[in-house]
Amino acid sequence: MPDRTIQLVVEPEEAGSRLDRFLAARLTDFSRSAVQRLIAQGFVRLSAGTAKPSLSVAAGLEVDLTVPAPAPATPEPENLPLVVLYDDADIVVVDKAPGIVVHPAAGHTRGTLVNALLHHVGGLSGVGGATRPGIVHRLDRGTSGVMTVAKHDRAHRELARQFREREVAKEYLALVWGRPRAGQAIDWPIGRDPRHRRKMSSRARRSRSASTRIVDIEPLGGVSLIRVAIGTGRTHQIRVHLSESGHAIVGDALYGGVRRTLPSRLRSLAGLGRPFLHAARLTITHPRTGGVMTFEAPLARDLADVLAALRQAQPAPTP
Repeated sequence: MPDRTIQLVVEPEEAGSRLDRFLAARLTDFSRSAVQRLIAQGFVRLSAGTAKPSLSVAAGLEVDLTVPAPAPATPEPENLPLVVLYDDADIVVVDKAPGIVVHPAAGHTRGTLVNALLHHVGGLSGVGGATRPGIVHRLDRGTSGVMTVAKHDRAHRELARQFREREVAKEYLALVWGRPRAGQAIDWPIGRDPRHRRKMSSRARRSRSASTRIVDIEPLGGVSLIRVAIGTGRTHQIRVHLSESGHAIVGDALYGGVRRTLPSRLRSLAGLGRPFLHAARLTITHPRTGGVMTFEAPLARDLADVLAALRQAQPAPTP
């Protein structure tokens, strides 16, 4: 079933209502929370203004709602590029490419990491559900790097326990604005931002503990390449902690990491199409053998090119 578009016009008697309430009242098949998700994901367009759940609608406003095709009950295998770092009877470890969604969801029914895994790997754990076979942990769409996937339910449960009990070591590389302090620990609980539903925040009414530590830093004249270790895996955790500490990740439009004006030494940042964030290293205990295993993924090409240009633009050291 293809995507479908619903076109609506606000009647005079509906003027003044919140956009999410207006849509939920008109579209009886959708709950208000479902409408809010569609708005947050960019499926609602207006003839005037920006679509926000709290927007007060005016009479005559035209509203176009795109209803994404539902994800198939079982994801289909697709012959998509996939970099496999390790593969055995229990787990497969991959280097996730940037721009790839991990599993099917509304608006992303095909072309996901799960679709690629089903083609290249075959049997995966079913614990994660029909649309998330084998998926123990996730990376944001714009984040590249190491991910481990379970091939059967026993491996899935053991890996999930390790993540839950914080026995897994995770390190990321990020390029941030400014110069944070090496060794700095950020332990602010985070949850859904009360004013911006697409974002996470330390100001959330309901929050969960989150721990981020800056391991080391390479200053690069206005920006810094940092290695970050996380003890928890909350949604957008690194992006939130770095942004709220005054050092947003370069290229992260959602959390203030994009700047329009750049000095000449930072011109290479202008072409960066995603947050400069890469899952560089992952250490787990093998779910069957009990051996400790560390996997590393090299910096993705787009990020490596930016980093090389930044290093080249640095002034020569004074003799």
